[in-house]
Amino acid sequence: MLIQRVITALVLIPPLLGLVWYAPTGAVYGVFAAAGLLMAWEWTGLMNLAARVLRLAFVAVVGLALVAGWFSPLRNAWLPGLLALACLWWVCAPVLFRGFPDNLHRRPLPVAVMAGLGLLLIVSTILALAWLHAQPNGPLRLLYVLFLVFCADTGAFLAGRSFGRHKLAPAISPGKTIEGALGGLLLCAAWSLTAGIYVFEVVGTQVWWLLGLSLLAAVASIIGDLVESMFKRLSGIKDSGHVLPGHGGILDRVDSILAAAPVMALGLASLGL
Repeated sequence: MLIQRVITALVLIPPLLGLVWYAPTGAVYGVFAAAGLLMAWEWTGLMNLAARVLRLAFVAVVGLALVAGWFSPLRNAWLPGLLALACLWWVCAPVLFRGFPDNLHRRPLPVAVMAGLGLLLIVSTILALAWLHAQPNGPLRLLYVLFLVFCADTGAFLAGRSFGRHKLAPAISPGKTIEGALGGLLLCAAWSLTAGIYVFEVVGTQVWWLLGLSLLAAVASIIGDLVESMFKRLSGIKDSGHVLPGHGGILDRVDSILAAAPVMALGLASLGL
């Protein structure tokens, strides 16, 4: 399993870096939107949709939304509102952790709610990533956010393995610890205070605003990971898909980005960074 994970990462990371660094934003959006369609298909598994026609219909709706979002002449006007709506979900989502799984077994989220949620999260994330790429110094900004999520995940793994004693959400993800989460945030802080200063060219108090925003996005990434784990447990599945050998599905790899990207994009736009 570990060898498969390493091989998959070695195969995918160089093309991803090349895409982000050299391709225009439209091409980046196209590739990410294609990945969004795969995410939509995997999301239907979390919705427990058995009928293939319904699963394909949801993928089609997400695809149409991604196309409409990109070509909309008013995108800059409504995108902040869409990102804010996604951020609102991530603020409210931890409420579902309390009492899990009994709470959602008694009152499961309706299929329509899950469908709307999937549409919101996938579309807002792809648009947020494209917005980051389109900004001045955009490729580095996008890579900063992706590596921020990597820092949160890696720091949590290393700190949790070395110091983990107290479970973060045992009913949802027994392996995650509070100490691990704090370790992830510490590594994210170091990333912000080193790479962030260079990427965003911040000075003075802007340094601390960027640090706060980066830590907020890191916390959101942890919530995103837990939310997907929660939905997978409700659906009785281990992985959201099998498209990435050793990793599972695309949602299993980008669950944290679904939360971090909208938070980071909205925060940067609001702070003028």
